[in-house]
Amino acid sequence: MTSDRLSSLTSWHADWKGLRVAVLGLSVTGFSVADTLAELGADVLVVSEKADEEYARLLPVIGARLWTGPLDSVPGELADFAPEVVVASPGFAPRHPLVSWARESGIALWGDIELAWRVRDKVLRPDGSPAEWILVTGTNGKTTTTRLAATMLVAGGLRAAPVGNIGTPVLDAVRDPAGFDALVVELSSHQLWYLGLQDSPDPVSPYAAVCLNLADDHLEWHGSFEAYRDAKAHVYDNTRVACVYNKADAATRAMVEDADVVEGARAIGFDLGVPGPSDLGVVDGILVDRAFLEDRRTSALELTTVAELADLGLSAPHMAANILAAAALARSLDVAPADVREALRGFRLDPHRIEVVARHEGVVWVDDSKATNPHAAASSLTAYPGAVWIVGGLLKGVDISELVAGRGAQAKAAIVIGLEREAVVTAFSRHAPGVPVFEVDTAETEEVMARVVELAAGIARDGDVVLLAPAAASFDQFASYADRGRRFAAAVRERIGTGAADEHDAAADPRGDSDSA
Repeated sequence: MTSDRLSSLTSWHADWKGLRVAVLGLSVTGFSVADTLAELGADVLVVSEKADEEYARLLPVIGARLWTGPLDSVPGELADFAPEVVVASPGFAPRHPLVSWARESGIALWGDIELAWRVRDKVLRPDGSPAEWILVTGTNGKTTTTRLAATMLVAGGLRAAPVGNIGTPVLDAVRDPAGFDALVVELSSHQLWYLGLQDSPDPVSPYAAVCLNLADDHLEWHGSFEAYRDAKAHVYDNTRVACVYNKADAATRAMVEDADVVEGARAIGFDLGVPGPSDLGVVDGILVDRAFLEDRRTSALELTTVAELADLGLSAPHMAANILAAAALARSLDVAPADVREALRGFRLDPHRIEVVARHEGVVWVDDSKATNPHAAASSLTAYPGAVWIVGGLLKGVDISELVAGRGAQAKAAIVIGLEREAVVTAFSRHAPGVPVFEVDTAETEEVMARVVELAAGIARDGDVVLLAPAAASFDQFASYADRGRRFAAAVRERIGTGAADEHDAAADPRGDSDSA
């Protein structure tokens, strides 16, 4: 009976009343799930190791219950609750005891994305249909591409918003009474793994989707690169109109070739080369579209130029690739080339993405704390070859050796941070022995960046760049990558004096145009 009931729950207006749902985790996502289900009339139990005070206070107000405590085994309160559905926050890995219990017990296991799709018809467009979904994933660049695509859609006259892993839960967007024409949904590999578990008569079916690139990341969560790749590939499942892929990344092409899509969906390629008749690319310094026009075999539409992007601080190769991917998504919804161009003129990168925080005595200090994996850091090092490289942190099971042997070998020096530095130091010793390596051995968060800046100031000379591109997560020593970046910038300004710093001006530096989302 439960299976039949769950199959019927594909609308906001279905009968959700009394459905027993356990929500795992009480972060922003977990609360949005609990809030939605409580509004629908479900019986909601939230289970979390700990709870933010504000969320814990709000749960009884919305009519949900909370249990907190160790989650290394199934709490008796959860087992006694006998949930019909478990909705897990993205942080719960496939081998987590509660996830394993739900699967072994035959309990339906959803992520927040599946729930949001099931209730997406709460607010409809004037024609009576819900907002279109555009899905964005990739090891790097997904946040920037999501923002770019949403900005282009808005420039084209559509009501659109960037949501999902970018910060605003999809469930908050689908319940927004103002409504949207399109939602550009950034998806992490964690969310996509849960999406791969769907067993619904109405599975997520996006209008368009893209996987920007694929490289080692989050291996500790997925267990292997193959599992990580397979999770990412779910972004293309049931795509209806445009499967956008990176022609320079064979893995994304293979994902599209293997995807189970809606009949008639097109494969749209992008890269920095001359485009084919169903691609976007670059011809003589002009970014062009040869996919979404009538005469695409013999002509192309100009979107912008590399020179214009350079003036905007957006011309780094991988940034141009992100722009082409976003433009493909926007063009699939008939956004005019002129609107794409106009959107770019007002676009600015987020903080901590190749952000020039200061220039002093010929030295440029750059914060790319968002470079939390080797693939992202490689892009940063490409933009700044020969930099004094600040590297290290929580490696998430990823081997940094290839990055050190390649781009890292060109660094003027390496300053290694993190509680566990041995793997990074060993990589330099084996693969780039000519690069001087300095370790920051303080364990105190308050002292790390002061020591980093002290070391860097002693190394860098006129014409050099000091680059924070850790290739690792921050949580061993900092609250977040943003916290790490802010502390770096503050330490730089403390040392050189704020009056000497030309702050937050990446666009003014022709090299300060990279992105590592």
